[in-house]
Amino acid sequence: MSIYKKFAGQTLVYGLSTIFSRLFNFILTPIYTTVYAEGVYGVFTKMYSYVSLINPILAFGMETTFFRYLNKHEDRKQEVYNNSFWIISFMAVLFLITGLVFNDYFARFTLNGNISGLADQRKYVQFFVWVLFFDAISIIPFAKLRADGKPFKYSLIKFLNIGFFVGFNLLFIFIIPSLIKHQGPGAEWLSGWFRPKWIGYVFVSNLIASIVTLVMLLPQFRNLQLKFDKSLFYKMFGYSWPVLVANLSFIINENLDKILLSKYLPTNIADHEIGIYGAVCKLAIFISIFNTAFRLGAEPFFFSHAKNENAKNTYATILNYFVLALAILFVGLIANIGILKYFINSKFWIGLPAVPFLLFGYVCLGIYMNLSIWYRLSDQTRYGLYISLIGAVFTIVMNIILIPKYSYMGSAWVSMLAYFMIMVISYVLGQKHYPIPYNLKRMTGYLSVSILLVYLSFYTFKQNIFIGNGLLILFLAGIFQLEKGDIIKLLKTK
Repeated sequence: MSIYKKFAGQTLVYGLSTIFSRLFNFILTPIYTTVYAEGVYGVFTKMYSYVSLINPILAFGMETTFFRYLNKHEDRKQEVYNNSFWIISFMAVLFLITGLVFNDYFARFTLNGNISGLADQRKYVQFFVWVLFFDAISIIPFAKLRADGKPFKYSLIKFLNIGFFVGFNLLFIFIIPSLIKHQGPGAEWLSGWFRPKWIGYVFVSNLIASIVTLVMLLPQFRNLQLKFDKSLFYKMFGYSWPVLVANLSFIINENLDKILLSKYLPTNIADHEIGIYGAVCKLAIFISIFNTAFRLGAEPFFFSHAKNENAKNTYATILNYFVLALAILFVGLIANIGILKYFINSKFWIGLPAVPFLLFGYVCLGIYMNLSIWYRLSDQTRYGLYISLIGAVFTIVMNIILIPKYSYMGSAWVSMLAYFMIMVISYVLGQKHYPIPYNLKRMTGYLSVSILLVYLSFYTFKQNIFIGNGLLILFLAGIFQLEKGDIIKLLKTK
């Protein structure tokens, strides 16, 4: 079988499950933006931004390290599994104790000193401390499923996680209020504790889903041993801590803008603006889904394929078609923004001009994720740290400068520029330290044409769905003419 067919097949399984799971979750966006006011949705956005900042700290870069050391020490797979799991478990337990003990402090911090709603905020913090704990414990068992080549089982558990999350959201938002209103079974008991339109039920639903996920992963724990290899730990730590900082810096690029909006906008409009920005960010989720699906399939493939003689040419070919797919998605999403906008309530449409910038930012991020394989395979993860730190500093400084004047539009511009910058830096450094023969001219050409078509579709033709899709069809026709011969050859390559 062609290595490209094998790669595409495995990525397709992860991709379809990721797409369906995330889209299943995405149906909540129009519900949230209809049920909750902009300010309340701002609380939701802000809390998940904090969670996203903490997640990489608890993961400690161990997921990537796990894959690298399975490939590097094929005779010590059990020790790699043990070490990876116990390192994250130690971090998770330490975080859990700290979070519960200092719950009041964290609640006040996330409220920016405003004690209004402090009691609820304490509950939100408690919910998320437990969510983060359970999610951290699940990281390495999930990674082992990917390493063992079990994408279907991995995908099923992920899909069920989203199913429980969505199901309990619908229970709290629609079913329980309906039972109380129509005096259904248990109405009297439910009315005694239920709070209509309380955003905390979203966080409760997340907690339930995380617990169920961990339960479904319990069979993976049977292979664990109560052993810890110190000598191996020092090697793994040396590889993982730059990955940790790099991941944290990347998450800063992804989420800190929402937090900085709450810090640098007037208190009376901050949550409102964050709510609008958080809602339109959801419309950019489709490229984020594609990037995630690709990473799930690509990461174990890249590491396992590294020893092959033709590995670098394979990586170059994969990136070429990955960029092509991103360019098509970019044009297609903007062409249909007139439809996609109905996934959020009309009161949030004022933020739509941020969407093209957010989408192109995700395009650059996806390319960066692919390019970053050079420092992971060459054990030079410190470069990932340097690149991400540059991006994080740029994000922080530019957001502080632009937010007071341009609000969330400034954040959207900064996000795009930060991802573009780290993409370019990674390419330049990669070609110096671990050269891969990428077809830069072709990839740049596709991206340039996609940017032009997006500009025409969104700004010149004012999001006209017919003209936008006409431009998309022309783009697809041109790609077909240029690529059909190469694609046929690749599918025949052994």
